Amino acid sequence: MSRRHSAEKRQVLPDPKHGDVVLTKFMNSLMIDGKKSVAERIVYGALDVMEEKAKTEPMAMFHEALDNVKPAVEVRSRRVGGATYQVPCEVRAERSQALAIRWLIAAARKRNETTMVARLSGELMDACNNRGAAIKKREDTHKMAEANKAFSHYRW
Repeated sequence: MSRRHSAEKRQVLPDPKHGDVVLTKFMNSLMIDGKKSVAERIVYGALDVMEEKAKTEPMAMFHEALDNVKPAVEVRSRRVGGATYQVPCEVRAERSQALAIRWLIAAARKRNETTMVARLSGELMDACNNRGAAIKKREDTHKMAEANKAFSHYRW
């Protein structure tokens, strides 16, 4: 980690089909071994399945699902005088988006449908309706922050 200046954020190009930067970030997180075309096929397939099932705009559902999963607070470890405390902190918008993407993909991979397209579409639909593993992860994070509210004065 450089001490002189922080690393610049790279600008990602919007995806070719919908022209959305967040969807590109989602694809890049889903991608394994640099196989972007496979990740694109999975994401676009999942969006098509969502459109078929819900009969609504899939991009609106995707963004709603992402907003539902985004955490507002999280706990961070803080060492004070030999003891480690879990201190609740607000989450920056960039980090909350990254966490939501990560949690959605992890939850989709753990599901037991046959194809990744079915898993991802199912998890996105669940997140859109405020249920599923990714929503549970957010709720657990919020509960942990609420439980450790007593240590919030250790915030830095």
